[in-house]
This record gives sequence, C-alpha cells and structure tokens, in this order.
Amino acid sequence: MLNEERIILMTKLAAYEAGEGKQNVKIGNYFRSDYIAVQVLKSVVSASIAFALVFALYIFYDMEQFMQDLYKMDLVAFARNVLIWYGVTVVSYGVATYIICTYRYSRVRRSLKRYYHNLKKLDSLYRE
Repeated sequence: MLNEERIILMTKLAAYEAGEGKQNVKIGNYFRSDYIAVQVLKSVVSASIAFALVFALYIFYDMEQFMQDLYKMDLVAFARNVLIWYGVTVVSYGVATYIICTYRYSRVRRSLKRYYHNLKKLDSLYRE
C-alpha cells in the first residue's frame, strides 16, 4: 500500500536535491571559517583585479593630460592616494563578502538541518 505522507516527503526531498540542495551540500561540506575565508580571499583577488582595471582605464582615458601633469605632480602623494583608494576598495569588498557569506552559510546550515531531519523522518516512516 502506498503511504501518502512518504510520497509527499520523498517529493520534497527530491525537489530539494535537484534544486538548491546541490549548492547547499557543497557549502555545507566546509567548516564555517574555511568557507568564509575562501570566499573573502576570492573577493579580495577580484577586487584587486577590478581596481587595477578601473585604474588603468582612468589613466588611459586622458593619457595625454596625465603625461603632461606627471612631471608637475607630487608622485609620492599620488601613489599614497592610489594606495588609500585601493585599501578602501579591498576592505569594503572584504567586509561585504564576510557579511554576505556569514548570512549565506547560516541559511544553508539551517536548510541542511531541515533536509537531514526530513531524511530521518522518511527513514522512520520506512521502518514502520
């Protein structure tokens, strides 16, 4: 005889596994600190690349004027200014990534906890 409760539970579990469950299991395999550290590291590298590209575009946009002003400007102050903006960019990306990934990890852990609870429930229904 078919048990309607088991069928509903199996359908929910299969839908979860096929959808968001794939990604959640990958995230859930990490320890919290490892997951966040990897994501922040990727964010810092991406922010560095993005800053370098934007800075290069800024310089190349008006290269002639930049080359004329190069001999007039204080290069140490210019470099300090660029490094300050680089630091602000990287730190803001890192902090935003830390906050987002902390929230994402806690949400995934709750979701996986419900999933494993439903698996145990399904197992107990099979044992009956």
